[in-house]
Amino acid sequence: MQQQKERGFTLWFTGLSGAGKTTIADIVEHELRERERRVEVLDGDIVRTNLSKGLSFSREDRNINVLRIGFVANLLTRNGVGVIVSAISPYKEARDQVRRRIVDFVEVFVDAPLEVCAERDVKGLYKKAYSGEIKAFTGVSDPYEPPAAPDIVLKTDEEEPQESARKVLEKLEFYGYLQPPTEDAGYQWGTR
Repeated sequence: MQQQKERGFTLWFTGLSGAGKTTIADIVEHELRERERRVEVLDGDIVRTNLSKGLSFSREDRNINVLRIGFVANLLTRNGVGVIVSAISPYKEARDQVRRRIVDFVEVFVDAPLEVCAERDVKGLYKKAYSGEIKAFTGVSDPYEPPAAPDIVLKTDEEEPQESARKVLEKLEFYGYLQPPTEDAGYQWGTR
């Protein structure tokens, strides 16, 4: 049964392509649903295809995309939904603007070294960026501005995705957005 009057929140995963944002967001989403929490996921690639179609990868258009994601996240958050955003969102200015608009905002810096992200690259994007085939690629030919004071830092080159997800869930519990699982409910974290 759903909790009464759930507090909405926006959990904003930011980091380089290949850092592990989507992987961890998927685990967190699953755990929130297991705990019967209302949740919506706004993945940067999916939003760009559906809500921000036609935008380029210029700094201005990337910021517009982040602000659009933030607008939708704010609407959902105000209505008691747990929102998970997984988007590179490379520029601090746009992320900070979204943070100011969303009262219940939790910034998660998914921190992995560029070399590790390039090694994980299943789409071959880094290879194309290094060869010059992709222009303005975040971390290679375009900057990524890490958050100055994120609420959570995940070192995905040092920890397993389940461990990273657990840190996120514990922080949501600490902030009061999520009730810890009760032992008598027979729920065990991390089971699928």
